[in-house]
Amino acid sequence: MTDTIYSDLKQLGGATVLPASPEMAELERVRNPQADTAYCVRFTVPEFTSLCPLTGQPDFAHLVIDYVPGEWLVESKSLKLYLGAFRNHGAFHEDCTVSIARRLVAFLEPQWLRIGGYWYPRGGIPIDVFWQSGAAPSSVWIPDQGVPPYRGRG
Repeated sequence: MTDTIYSDLKQLGGATVLPASPEMAELERVRNPQADTAYCVRFTVPEFTSLCPLTGQPDFAHLVIDYVPGEWLVESKSLKLYLGAFRNHGAFHEDCTVSIARRLVAFLEPQWLRIGGYWYPRGGIPIDVFWQSGAAPSSVWIPDQGVPPYRGRG
């Protein structure tokens, strides 16, 4: 088999096990074949789950991750496994949301990244958490995240 930009991927195309924690999850990346142009990539995660660190009760969020790649693209199956590893992870909404963004920025070194964490209410209060790595590139079309203020989110 000829080496390609995909040759180093270990999880795609094979059986994988959900990591026990976000720290144990292995993100994978490939070289960006369109690195000479700026464009936006969006991942929408409508069923993100984590645990309250004090009660162990599940927390649910709708995440929207936008990034303008540099030299690297995140491989989506590894991202799904990483995000799924939060299912048994206890952390507050703010910590989950910002930790995801910071890990992606450190791993991918994108031109720009933002995350919107739209958390469903517990105790009657929805919590929305927003983070971005800096100013968005002016030459890239970056649409609104399209998640309405809470009114039975969906």
